[in-house]
Amino acid sequence: MIDVMVAGIGQTPVGEHWDISLHTLATKAILQAGRDAGGLKPDAMYIGNYLASVVSHQSNLGALLAEHAGLTGIEAYTIEAADASGAAAFRNGYMAVASGYVDTAVVVGVEKYTDLVGPKSDSTLAQATDYDYEAVPGLTPAAQAGMLMQRYLYDYGIEKEVLAGFPILAHANAVHNPNAMYHKPITAEAYRKSPMVCSPLNTLDMAPYADGAAAVVLTRRDLLCGEDCGPTIKISGSSVVIDTLALHDRHDMLAFRAAGISLDRACRKAGILPGEVDFLELSDNFSIYAVLALESGGFANRGEGWKLALDGDLNLNGRMPVCTMGGLKGRGHPIGASGVYQIVEAVQQLRGQAGRNQIPNPKRALVQSLGGPASTAITHVLERID
Repeated sequence: MIDVMVAGIGQTPVGEHWDISLHTLATKAILQAGRDAGGLKPDAMYIGNYLASVVSHQSNLGALLAEHAGLTGIEAYTIEAADASGAAAFRNGYMAVASGYVDTAVVVGVEKYTDLVGPKSDSTLAQATDYDYEAVPGLTPAAQAGMLMQRYLYDYGIEKEVLAGFPILAHANAVHNPNAMYHKPITAEAYRKSPMVCSPLNTLDMAPYADGAAAVVLTRRDLLCGEDCGPTIKISGSSVVIDTLALHDRHDMLAFRAAGISLDRACRKAGILPGEVDFLELSDNFSIYAVLALESGGFANRGEGWKLALDGDLNLNGRMPVCTMGGLKGRGHPIGASGVYQIVEAVQQLRGQAGRNQIPNPKRALVQSLGGPASTAITHVLERID
């Protein structure tokens, strides 16, 4: 297969963009990535989006975004995989270039969650669950996470306050990310006093749903603009694994099986072990998901993933930095776009462009995006080529 390289990245600030349309957000990110790629013209566009057809009343995003970005005539369409939609679009762009089907592809993740307000927004998010057996009885993604969190605390005999380290870390790392939604740290006391959403899950256990767009240009090595482009970033591993959609169909609800298998396969493809990466961007849309993903990936024993945040191993100065630009919790969670934001932030780290959040001399990044409670798990390994 052809080596696939990241030629350019672009992103908009994450937030509540009431006055900006979906296509304007996406176009800003696409054009920025194109400029960063030295003007490379894509042959195809792969769009990660989850809610536009319901929330923004807009389908056929391929035609819409290609037109507004000045790219009519190319292949373009939307890929949906709930919260992992952006990562799924990136996977499609990677495969298109790696197979030789296209020379250059642009991947864009975009979401305008605030186009719908009020209680109806919960029902749109519940589309990621099993409709007949979970959504109809009223189960939401937050309720799913609350159930998993309650089971985890019960099984391992711990108090919920031990999970505070994950949102505290995320907010601390978001402080110096100019595109993050939040720029203030939080404390353990703030976590303890945070209002309940779905007991024992509280407000600070949840990443805020938001608007945003991020884009990446992918191409072959020989089409890169040259040494002036800075460090070369290669996608050296990629994997998608599916688990059951409904939690009740799983033998072990607390085993994010797809997340572990996907991580292992991506690392095998890259020819490395998971511990050989320099940092990890994971799906921390709920605190408990960060814990279960780390345990399933082999970074901690079952029932002990929460200790990583307490021990400081996930701090920027630790041995395995995680969510280095704030993750979904601190940066904000523009749902279908989050997977592309994760890739963009990993590229910033590998290029040495992460500002005050920069990790010293990183060589490899592991990026994992989850759709729902790891019903879909998509993992990529990015590597800096010197």
